[in-house]
Amino acid sequence: MNANRRTFLKMVGLATAGSALPWFLARGAASPRVVVIGGGFGGATMAKYLRHWGGNLDVILVDRNAEHYSCILSNLVITSAIPVERIMLGYSNLQSRHGVVFAQGEAVAVDPSARRVTVRVGSDAHEVPYDKLVLAPGVDFIAPGGDYDANLTPHAWVAGPQTLLLKRMLSGMSANRTFLLTIPPAPYRCPPGPYERACAVAEYLQRRKPGAKIIVLDANPGIIAEPRNFGNAFRNLYQNVLTYVPNAPVSSVDSAARTVTTPVGTFRGDVVNIIPVHRAGQIVTAAGLVNDPSGRWALVNPLTYASTVHPDIHILGDSQGTGQPKSGHMANAQAKVCADAIIRAFNGLPPDPSPVTSSACYSPITSSKAAWLTASYQYDPDSGAMRRVEASFGESAVPTSDGAQQMFQWADNIFADSFG
Repeated sequence: MNANRRTFLKMVGLATAGSALPWFLARGAASPRVVVIGGGFGGATMAKYLRHWGGNLDVILVDRNAEHYSCILSNLVITSAIPVERIMLGYSNLQSRHGVVFAQGEAVAVDPSARRVTVRVGSDAHEVPYDKLVLAPGVDFIAPGGDYDANLTPHAWVAGPQTLLLKRMLSGMSANRTFLLTIPPAPYRCPPGPYERACAVAEYLQRRKPGAKIIVLDANPGIIAEPRNFGNAFRNLYQNVLTYVPNAPVSSVDSAARTVTTPVGTFRGDVVNIIPVHRAGQIVTAAGLVNDPSGRWALVNPLTYASTVHPDIHILGDSQGTGQPKSGHMANAQAKVCADAIIRAFNGLPPDPSPVTSSACYSPITSSKAAWLTASYQYDPDSGAMRRVEASFGESAVPTSDGAQQMFQWADNIFADSFG
C-alpha cells in the first residue's frame, strides 16, 4: 500500500487492515459524517461552520488542489496590480482551528443509495461513506464549437494557472495589438466579473501598450451587472481603447488562429480570452443532479440546499439553480444556510423557515477607484423560491477611491470568514 493511500485512508477514517468499514461504524459510535466536495468559498465555509456550529460532527473536505485561488481579486493579478499570492488561500486553519479533515483528491462518482462518494487520490480510488453529502464544485464549461483550446485562448475563470497564463499573454502583448474578450450568456459565475476584467485590461492597455485595443463580445443584450458604472467607463474612460459589442454569442472558435465567430461577425485578437458557457460542476452532472430546464444547473430546496433528486445530497454555490447570483460571497451565505439546516436535521429539527442570503461585490473600474453592487434574497413560502429584496438591490453612483480601499477590506473579510 503506497503512502498516499495509507494517508488518505487514515484521514477519512477507513480501516487500513483490509476492512472497508468507516471508523465510526467500526468503533460502534455514531458521530454523523458530512463529506464536502469542493474547497472554494462555498465548500470551505460549509466545512468550517458545520464544525463551528455542529460540535462533534465528522466533517471531511475534499478538493483536488492543496490550496484555493480566489476568483475574487483575480482580475488584478492578470494586470499585475497584485501578486498571485494575494489570492492564494489554504486549508490549514480549517484543520487546526476547526477540526476539519482535509483530503486532497478528486470526487469522481456518487452512489446515493449506498451514501458513498468515490474519491480518487493519484491512481487509487476510495469509497467514502457519508450521512450527508455537500457538493460545491464550482462551475464547469461547455466548450464552444470549432477548434477550441483553453491553453491557447484561456478563460481564466477558474483562478490559478489560467490566471497566470492570461497574465503572461497580456504582459507579452505588443503595442497596437488587440485583446479579445468574450462574455457568456447569463447565468455565469460572478456577473460583474467580465466587465470588471474589461475595465482592468483597458486601463492596462492605455498605460502600457500604446495603440492597443480591447474588443468585448457579450452574448447578452447589454451589460447585466452594474450597467451604470461599467457603461460610463466603456463610453467615457475607455472610449478610445474599448469596443463593446452586445448580442454577440460565440458560435465557434479557432484557438490556433485566434479567431472568434459570432452572429454579428468574425473577430480576431492577438490575445483571446474566451469565457465559455457555464454549467454545474462535473461531479454534479455525473451524479445525475442537473435537472433545471436549461440542462445546466441543479435544482435544490432553498431552505436546505438539498437536491430535488436526492435529499441527502446538498448543492450550493455556482452549481445550484435557485436564481441567486453565482459569486463567492453568495456561496459563503448559502453555505451557512445549508450548514444550519443539516445540523438541525441531525437534531430532528426543521430548517429555518425564512432564510436570507446576501451578496456584495466590489469592482475595480480604474486602478485607484472601485464601484460596488449589493443584493439580498429572502425565501418566499408561496413560490418556494428565493426572491430578491428590491430595497437591498443597487450599485454605487460612481466609483471612488474609498471604494477601492473597501474592496480589499471586503475581500479579506470573505477570505477570513471562509478559510480562517
